[in-house]
Amino acid sequence: MPIPYSRSPALIGALPTPQDQRLRLLRSALLVLAGTMFIALSARIQVPMWPVPMTMQTFAVLLVGMAFGARLAGATLLVYLAQGAMGLPVFAGGGGVLVLSGPTAGYLVGFLGAAVLVGWLADRGWTAGYVRSFCAACLGGALIHAVGVAWLSAFIGVSGALAAGVAPFLAGDLLKSVLVALLLPNAWALLNK
Repeated sequence: MPIPYSRSPALIGALPTPQDQRLRLLRSALLVLAGTMFIALSARIQVPMWPVPMTMQTFAVLLVGMAFGARLAGATLLVYLAQGAMGLPVFAGGGGVLVLSGPTAGYLVGFLGAAVLVGWLADRGWTAGYVRSFCAACLGGALIHAVGVAWLSAFIGVSGALAAGVAPFLAGDLLKSVLVALLLPNAWALLNK
């Protein structure tokens, strides 16, 4: 008997969905683990800046969110944050509770919200076209910055947080949004062939 595909508009919907509940849970667990590994590896690609390094984490978070959909992306980011809280070196600043209470903590928490938001948009078909994929990625990036700046402002004030935590990253975030917007519709095009 063939394994049916889910009908989710998120890219994950193109994968076969096992009928057996245990196999579905195993598949989800493996995808969550793969997602956290991808985000952790992307944290290693960074340009040193203070107080927040520029990394490819936001790109990975947006890509995971839009590829996995809201529920699986949310689970992936919760596991990622838990891995970091346990001290695994998954964040750009390493791991541990100190990183989750330092100046970058807001950005890390913003990752969760952004992944769920862009995943929710993906679940509604926003990954099929370039413009909507780009808009979804920009919305996710804006949410990361909003939460990040809110937290960072407690350390260096609002104007300092905007100057140090947003302004230097706008061009890079725009480029990351373009990359996400190019990857997802092209992935759909390949899958539909």
